[in-house]
Order: sequence, then structure tokens, then C-alpha cells
Amino acid sequence: MWNWNYEPEEKSPLQPRSPFEGQTQVKQNPESRREKMGQVAIIGQSIQIKGELTGNEDLTIDGTVEGNIELKENSLTIGPNGNIKADINAKKVTIIGEVQGNVTAEETVEIRETGKLRGNIVAPRLVIADGAFFKGSVEMERKPAPVKDKPHRDEKPALRPELLAVKP
Repeated sequence: MWNWNYEPEEKSPLQPRSPFEGQTQVKQNPESRREKMGQVAIIGQSIQIKGELTGNEDLTIDGTVEGNIELKENSLTIGPNGNIKADINAKKVTIIGEVQGNVTAEETVEIRETGKLRGNIVAPRLVIADGAFFKGSVEMERKPAPVKDKPHRDEKPALRPELLAVKP
């Protein structure tokens, strides 16, 4: 039943913990970074960056960036509030906001209905939606296909001596 004589122990006040207590530091190797490449980083609309922006993950920018943006192996999305004054080099670029600068993409550049781009484009594929604004030039550069080693048509195949021998 009830223990009428039970007196609860007095608890000591909570002690502040070190922010690192109980945590272990994990070093990331290049393989684990590649596994996380599916993550998307977001730069919010109140953020302003001046300088060079590089990274190894997909990025969405809804703020202001002035300088250069390098995401050669990842996608870049300029959100509806994004205002970019930078040269961009990425795998895939989607523009919903405003960009002033040259855009180079390994795969595709897409300018959506509300997107505005003042600058040159170098990409193998380009999508410009109805209502989008674009002023600049386009160079649709494709990577050359790997060349197979074939003998030149003027070259004769080497003769094999066993085929030339006359049998009695």
C-alpha cells in the first residue's frame, strides 16, 4: 500500500553541461561527403553574402549574393526572393529570382516564369519558360564524346606470318 513514512530525496539543482559533453567528434572522409550530396543548403532572404561561395551540396539562395558562386558538381536554385550579382558555375542552375552575371552549367540552365537573367549562358541545355526575362548570349556547348582508338582507314592491318607461309 502507501508508505506514509516515505520522504523523497532532495534533488540537486541541475548542473549546466558542457556543450561538448557526451559528444564525439567525427571526421568526415570524402566518401561520407559524397553520400550526403543529396542534402540541400538554404541561404534565407535576410542573408547577404559578398565574396566567393563554394560548396559540395545542392544550394538554394533566397537572399543576396555578390561575387562568384562555384558548385561544379551540384545544383543551384535561385529562389523567388534571390538577388544575385555574381558569375555562376554549377552542374544545374534554376533561376526563379534575379541574376546579373554569366551562368555556366554542366547540364542545364532553367529560367522559370518569374526568373530574370542578365548575362551570358554556357550550357548544353537551356529551358526558358514563358514570361521569363533573359538578356545575353547563349553558347550550347556539349562535351565531346570519348574517342575510340580505331585504325586510320589508310592504315593496313598487320600481316601475320603464319598466314603467309606456304604449306606443301
